[in-house]
Amino acid sequence: METLVSLLPIILFFVIFYFILIRPQQKRQKQVREMQTSLQKDDKVVTIGGLHGVVHALDEGVVVIRVEDGTKLTYDRTAIRDVVRD
Repeated sequence: METLVSLLPIILFFVIFYFILIRPQQKRQKQVREMQTSLQKDDKVVTIGGLHGVVHALDEGVVVIRVEDGTKLTYDRTAIRDVVRD
């Protein structure tokens, strides 16, 4: 019984650590994966580098983004940070 009481603070520390740090990060990663897989043509996006553009074409792991002046740039899907909703 004494060993259980002495291990209780350590166990409590790991439980708190999980709910404060690990679980929210896993939720965020899941949301980002879902957003990247649900990309569609003509979505307005922002890349992790800060480039704003419109999805011109999609492939398995690649996205072609058209920027304002008509230039088309090819990025990995994982480089898309956010879809801009108007």
